[in-house]
Parts: sequence; structure tokens; C-alpha cells
Amino acid sequence: MRKRVIFITGASGEVGQALLKELAQQAENQILTMDLHPLPPELRNLSTHVEGDLLNLRLLARLVSEYEIDVIYHLAALLSTRAEIQPEEAHQVNVEATLQLLKIAAEESQWRKRSVQFIFPSSIAAYGLPDRETKAHFQRVREFEWNQPRTMYGCNKLYCEQLGSYFSRYYRQLAAEQPPTIDFRSVRFPGLISAYTIPSGGTSDYAPEMLHAAAQGIPYTCFVREEARIPFMVMPDAVRALLLLARAPRASLTRQVYNVTSFSLSAAQIRDRVLAAFPNAQITFQPDLKREAIVDSWPADIDDSAARMDWNWAPEYDVDRAFNDYLIPTIKQRYARSHL
Repeated sequence: MRKRVIFITGASGEVGQALLKELAQQAENQILTMDLHPLPPELRNLSTHVEGDLLNLRLLARLVSEYEIDVIYHLAALLSTRAEIQPEEAHQVNVEATLQLLKIAAEESQWRKRSVQFIFPSSIAAYGLPDRETKAHFQRVREFEWNQPRTMYGCNKLYCEQLGSYFSRYYRQLAAEQPPTIDFRSVRFPGLISAYTIPSGGTSDYAPEMLHAAAQGIPYTCFVREEARIPFMVMPDAVRALLLLARAPRASLTRQVYNVTSFSLSAAQIRDRVLAAFPNAQITFQPDLKREAIVDSWPADIDDSAARMDWNWAPEYDVDRAFNDYLIPTIKQRYARSHL
């Protein structure tokens, strides 16, 4: 008999580690995790972990034969900067692997006669505003506006949102009897900042990089200009958003893709908060015009009113609490321990 599990892909990444910690606190959850890399030692007793590639169809088939999957949190992805360097590989990882998992979820839903839930983190990279003037005019962008991404990562995320919608609403729609479909739900995250994990290839990583460098006494050169602005969220709120969306009654959802956000800051405002906590930090600005252009194509802020209305989303960390209660003290403690 197959074992019922929650399946987390990309579990060794920033969001994956934080999500695993939260889900493991509920004793009834049996968790299967997968990543190319091992879990950190302190997390290894929280799940059954498989090191492997989501493009390995034989491995996926073996997992399906051993486990009955209730919920999929599909976090594995090649992030924006690396995806620009290796766009073809990014398409394979970000799209082809997602398609395989959607197919598995659909087949499992048909076998069980009830929907497998598929939770998919998307990104503000799905947006693409054409210039700074347009960005300044459209202050809070809604889910359906400006969906013309300028990065491979953004294109991948936007397309996978559409794939998820198709599998959730129309998969095998011409069959004599349409089988049960998956329950696809997605959040479009802003830039994410974690106090615990090191940034790993996102174009919004200048914010956490600035913090972690300052705490270590390492000079930091920011690759966007001081005025560059996008929305952000700290990791605890990101995980809360995923869990709140997963728990929401399906009947209360008016869409399948939701914006979520917490606060919007310019790079200069981030620097000022870092300097308030680390007065000796050396932070300079030397814009990389190509990477900065990507940041400029993302909204200065996003409208998350649909998430607030449909499933009672609200961040617990505004900008002051994010820095004063979470980021600064936790990062200080982290690097103080490393110097003992």
C-alpha cells in the first residue's frame, strides 16, 4: 500500500527549508522532499528525502509507485539570473519538470477520484513593464496587468501559471467523461528576504546580500541604482502565504494566481536600514545596467487585494517588524555564532 505524503520539490532551497520546518510541526503530515542537494543536517529527520533530478522520469515513476501524493509544493526552479545565463536549461527545469509534475498530479487525481492540490510559487518576474515612466505611473499592479516578462525565468513562471490553470480546468476536456482535475493554486511572490539562508541567484537578491554582507563586515557593491524599487516580503510571511492559500476552501477562490506582498523599498532605503543596524557597513552602488533593467521591468508594488479578500491574506511583518524583529537580530545572531 502506498504511503500518503505531502511532496515538496526544491526542498533544500530558501523557501523549501522554511516550508519544511512549518509543515513538519504538524504531526499528521508525512513529508516527501526532493532536491538535487541534501537537506541541511538539522532538517534531515523531518522528511523522507530524495536527492535527484525532476527531469529523471524513471525516478519520478518510482516515487509515484511508492507514495500517494496529497499535495505538491513545487518549489524547484532555476532562478532569474542563472536562467538568463542558461535559458535552455532553465526552460527544461522550470517548464518541462513542472509539466511532468502536473501530469502526475492529474493522473493521481483521476486514480483517487479527487483532486491533488498543486501549490506553485510564481514571481513578480512574470511582469514586464516597458520603461521607468510606465513603472512610475502604475504604482500597484494587478495580476492580469503587464504580463510581458523580459526574462526566461519570468516567461517560465507565467507559462507554468497557464499550464496549471489548464490542468485544473480543461485537462482532457474532450474526453467522453472528463476526469477529476487537479486543484492548482499559485502565489506571485515579490522579492524574498531570509535571515537564515544565503541568496542564490535571484535578481532581487541585492536586498538580502546587502544585509548578510554587512553582518559579516564584508564591503558590498549593489548592482542597482539607489532609486530602484520593488516590493519585498520576509520568508516567514512567504511560507504563511503558501500555507494559507493551501488551506483556503476551494469555493472561496476567485482565481488561481494571486499576488502577495508586504512592503516596497528602494535600494537606498534598504541601505539606510542596514546602516542603522551596522554603522560600519560599506555599501556602494555600481549599477549593472543589464540586471538593473530587469529590476526596472518589475512593478514598484503589487496589488494583493484579491488574496486579502479571498483567503484573508495579510502579512505579519511590515517593514519595521521585518527589519527590527526578524532580519537584523537573527542575522546578527547567526554571524556572531559563526565567529565563536
